[in-house]
Amino acid sequence: MLLHDWLTRTASGDGEREALVCGARRWSYADIDGGSDGLSGALCAAGLRRGDRVAVYMDNGAEAVIAIYAVLKAGGVVVPVNPLTKSGKLAFIMRDAEVFALITDGHLHGTYEAALAEYRPPFTIVRGARSEDAAGGHADFWQVSLSGHKPRVQVIDQDLAALIYTSGSTGEPKGVMLSHLNMVSAATSVSEYLGLCAEDRIFCCLPLAFDYGLYQVLMAFRVGACVVLERSFAFPAAALSMMARERVTVFPGVPTMFSILLGMEGLVMDQDLRSLRMITNTAAALPPHHVQRLRAILPGAILYSMYGLTECKRVSYLPPEDVDRKPGSVGRGMPNQEVYLVGPDGDRLLPGSVGELVVRGSHVMRGYWRRPEETGKCLRPGPIPGEYVLHSGDIFHMDEEGYLYFIGRSDDIIKTRGEKVSPKEIENCLYAIDAVREAAVVGVDDEVLGQALHAFVVLGRDAETTERDIIRHCHARLESYMVPQHVHIVESLPKTDTGKIKRTGLSVSAVRGIRVSRPAAPSL
Repeated sequence: MLLHDWLTRTASGDGEREALVCGARRWSYADIDGGSDGLSGALCAAGLRRGDRVAVYMDNGAEAVIAIYAVLKAGGVVVPVNPLTKSGKLAFIMRDAEVFALITDGHLHGTYEAALAEYRPPFTIVRGARSEDAAGGHADFWQVSLSGHKPRVQVIDQDLAALIYTSGSTGEPKGVMLSHLNMVSAATSVSEYLGLCAEDRIFCCLPLAFDYGLYQVLMAFRVGACVVLERSFAFPAAALSMMARERVTVFPGVPTMFSILLGMEGLVMDQDLRSLRMITNTAAALPPHHVQRLRAILPGAILYSMYGLTECKRVSYLPPEDVDRKPGSVGRGMPNQEVYLVGPDGDRLLPGSVGELVVRGSHVMRGYWRRPEETGKCLRPGPIPGEYVLHSGDIFHMDEEGYLYFIGRSDDIIKTRGEKVSPKEIENCLYAIDAVREAAVVGVDDEVLGQALHAFVVLGRDAETTERDIIRHCHARLESYMVPQHVHIVESLPKTDTGKIKRTGLSVSAVRGIRVSRPAAPSL
């Protein structure tokens, strides 16, 4: 089974079935299948070979879904990139993955053109391209997607389907290699324990470059359901209106989104959301009082609390009937996988212990793209000769019944707003400010964000800058979720005996000479 087989199966058997709702436009399974056939044919005609990587740098929309399935049908590897990504990081990802093609939106030209100046793939496809762009090597999205050529590419489930870039401890993103088997296994297990069916209408405002967003489409197409796809949750009132109008049955979100909803409780209750039967949450466990309030304003919806990693998509889920009995837990392992804890010596621990979470199953990634050392740190020999299991780097408590409770990470990676963030990547951005002599970024527990980003900076002698200036600098160079919520200008940072900056224990109260904290974000 290949990822795109689910699309072609429904399109051939019930092509007029509604697959996507994007704004005022509706797309059938036949529309998505036909459009992706044509675009995949154009990619093959341009020279794409089996296993070549294609970056999809687009807003949420039918065109992004068509592009993703076109790459898969052509035998390529999808490299989804968040449209909030800045040019430097986009160029790094394209260069690191050695992409054959970039598929993007015309309105992002300021960013992608700057990235193309650093790395230019052989082929660029732009939605909404102007005629004069052809001279620059750009092809129009719709022109090539209507080519009518249907490719015949031999692919097996061991071939890579996607490279999903996530933050690495070195400060540079690393590509998580996922095969068709990995992603089919994950999508099957998750959609089965959620009980998704063809009658479901799934509201997705999560970016498709975020695996939680991407899998909403994959799982919906597996069962023949419809996805109501929005660009973001920036306008929650409009999102609620769309959910009511489209009779949405499933609402996947993250704690920040649910916190916003709880702040507009009256508006939520004014909407007719009786069709909503299920809410799913991941990124961080919802605080118990948030769970209670959500159930009060959405009484017809059951809640699934979940935990996962890009490296394997999903690890655990807390069934709705256990939400009250196991507050703060992210549940037990999902079907068709094994999870357990190990101690510092690598030995398996009994329930009731605290240790590093290990994940075993066919959904576990193939490794990090061209990073054998980092791959070796987390993929280690399993119980069967030749098998590898995923050492997550996350520390959990497992109770006597096997329910998991997140304690923290064993490395520096920070989990905020559902994304993994490398403090080093933010620190590199801070060091680009001439006035900054030293910088350190840490995550502080936050019931809405999971962890809030705190940046501590030491200025050079006689240097002048403000917290507002630093925030503005970060907004111009980093994705919004990577911009620190708090900036502290301090006189010095704690050091180890060898002179290295010590993040451990770094907090407002632990640092001398704090001048100002929590500046207001500038208007951009």
